[in-house]
Amino acid sequence: MKLPWLKPALERSGPFTSVHLDTTRTDPHSAAELETRWSQMRSSLAADGAPDDLLTRIEETVLSPSPIGGRHGRTIIATDDEILIDRVLPVPPLQESVHRGESPQLLPLLQLTPFAVSQLLIVVDRAGADLHLRAPENPSIAQGPNGLGADDTVEGGHDELHKANLGGGTQHGWRANNYEARVEDSWERNADAVAEKVDRIVREHDPDMVLLSGDVRAMSLCKDAVGREVRERLQEVSGGTRGVALERDSFREVVARTTREFIDERQRALSERFHESQARDGASVGGAREVGQALDRGQVEELIFVSGTEPDGIESVLRRAILTDASVSALEAEFDGIPEGVGALLRWRDEATPSNRIGSMSGDTQREDAVEPEREEPSPRAEEEEQLRS
Repeated sequence: MKLPWLKPALERSGPFTSVHLDTTRTDPHSAAELETRWSQMRSSLAADGAPDDLLTRIEETVLSPSPIGGRHGRTIIATDDEILIDRVLPVPPLQESVHRGESPQLLPLLQLTPFAVSQLLIVVDRAGADLHLRAPENPSIAQGPNGLGADDTVEGGHDELHKANLGGGTQHGWRANNYEARVEDSWERNADAVAEKVDRIVREHDPDMVLLSGDVRAMSLCKDAVGREVRERLQEVSGGTRGVALERDSFREVVARTTREFIDERQRALSERFHESQARDGASVGGAREVGQALDRGQVEELIFVSGTEPDGIESVLRRAILTDASVSALEAEFDGIPEGVGALLRWRDEATPSNRIGSMSGDTQREDAVEPEREEPSPRAEEEEQLRS
């Protein structure tokens, strides 16, 4: 995942105050708990030298009621004079944390990169569509600004929508057929209007997922009308109705389940890409020392770390990756298999690139011998074959 918005903050001078907080406020009880946790964090930051006026500004941000529903979190990174990063998190941080130091604390934020999924939800009927855009920094697809402004609804403008029985016997058959043809034409023209808007949004915002729901016939027409770039990321979800889809718990659960499946598949693909590159062409390295060497040489295209098994010094590794314009992605523990919890996909490699053999990653000569044993004496099998030949 590219993080260009984070790099400018790393180029500033400290000290930095970093806050990673679960800001879920689903009921009065959770709101009161949030206030208590923040009070304790504020005291800790004040004891470490954070200015009182800065802490007051942060407090106003994290305790103000948010339009975002459901579970979510917040990351704030600030110098003593300015809040540099104020990021809504799609899920709460794995562990709440506050930190005061010469460098910002990044790990609690970057552990959540798997959940940074952007989506365009299209709920269609035969007259038009409702459009909802969810970006990683605005994780609520149901509440709050959706990034589309006035473009959140498309009305096709063709209002012959319902087929009707005109009655009157066979002499009216031509009239019925003509009317039904006009209705079909209205549906198709409305679908074209929706598709034109959807194609433009996808080109401009490049969402990871496009979800389509609503009237079955309208969905079919919309699928046929959108461009290839939309079709390649389109997934159908059932149960959506224009105007009320996101008010229904059952539909939000379907969207959440579909999103979770997408996240799992993307995590699996990233893990497989790392291992395949090792086995095939050595276009990746694993292990803290080897990744550090690759970062020093500007070779890292994408840094990958496993949440919960990060090596010592991971904060420095994350900063160096971002400052060299590398992508950063976290893998959840179930997709582990990367030596020492950190690896890198490389932009290029040469003879000086650290070896990507499992043994060489560890610096353990016994493991290297286990991978490529160098025996001075022949194996028992080799001795038997030599005796047979003689």
